[in-house]
Amino acid sequence: MRSAQTLQQLLGIELPLIQAPMAGSQGSALAVAVSQAGGLGSLPAAMLTPEALREELAAITRQTTRPYNVNFFCHAPPEADAAREARWRQALAPYYAEFGLDPRAAPAGPARVPFGTAAADVLEAFRPPVVSFHFGLPEPGLLARVRGWGAKVLSSATTVEEARWLEAHGVDAVIAQGLEAGGHRGMFLSADLATQLGTLALVPQVVRAVKVPVIAAGGIACREAVAAARALGAAGVQVGTAFLLCPEATTSAVHRAALRSQAARVTALTNLYSGRPARGIVNRLMRELGPMSAAAPAFPLATAAVAPLRAQAEARGSGDFSPLWAGQDASGCREVPAAQLTRELMG
Repeated sequence: MRSAQTLQQLLGIELPLIQAPMAGSQGSALAVAVSQAGGLGSLPAAMLTPEALREELAAITRQTTRPYNVNFFCHAPPEADAAREARWRQALAPYYAEFGLDPRAAPAGPARVPFGTAAADVLEAFRPPVVSFHFGLPEPGLLARVRGWGAKVLSSATTVEEARWLEAHGVDAVIAQGLEAGGHRGMFLSADLATQLGTLALVPQVVRAVKVPVIAAGGIACREAVAAARALGAAGVQVGTAFLLCPEATTSAVHRAALRSQAARVTALTNLYSGRPARGIVNRLMRELGPMSAAAPAFPLATAAVAPLRAQAEARGSGDFSPLWAGQDASGCREVPAAQLTRELMG
């Protein structure tokens, strides 16, 4: 029998809305604004060093006493594959030549590290009330540490099988991530994109399959979409793309320009920017190489070779080589304070 506890009661929030963690496009400011408005603000931590994580958590706790979420990735670090890396750099060589860059001198890009002991050590000092994960869950010892200070644990499922696996491994709620969602797919039991469902198909199936609360994510950018998700049985929603133009977001200039343009109407899943499928606005690199490439190194190793191209293009005001993460409905993106957007989404 499904628990009668609401998402608000479970997480200690007023509104059943979670702001999706968006690494590279936000920091503590957006999380604080949403939490203060009654939702659950989220801090993406997958690209933060322990020192940066400590600073961001300190910033959050200085500014709000409301619940907040800290999000981590749980991928297995891949082994380096020199042959695959060489193929990848060869595929990018024409672009390096265009910018006058030496492909052999490409620096390492921003690291995405899985949740580990160093991060857990930092978290334990702050004891965040909610911790969420992408790509499954960390190993049992680390998960036990998070539970040890009373944190509620959330994780993303992209299939019914993943939702059942997460429930069996003790999550407090499942985020049902539909195919429409921007950013990285949370898939972890299979790499087959054919298994991925749209939000309207996924949410009711997950609701029927598990007893824990289900949070709908993907393509939710207006109050009508929020109401639709709730009508399908979701206990709440997770919204990301709609917040990208808010002043509290750190979304880059080229990313903001793309979101305001007609280009935002066309998105695709791509592995070119990280090595793992993620939804973003189609740009030059995705059009010319194809959004999915077998040459791209495993996640997150693909990032390094693209980083110099991105830097050169962005310096010229172009997003042709940037990961312009966005869901399939960017129409809800508005340049209004995040607190206002949070309240308007909830009607």
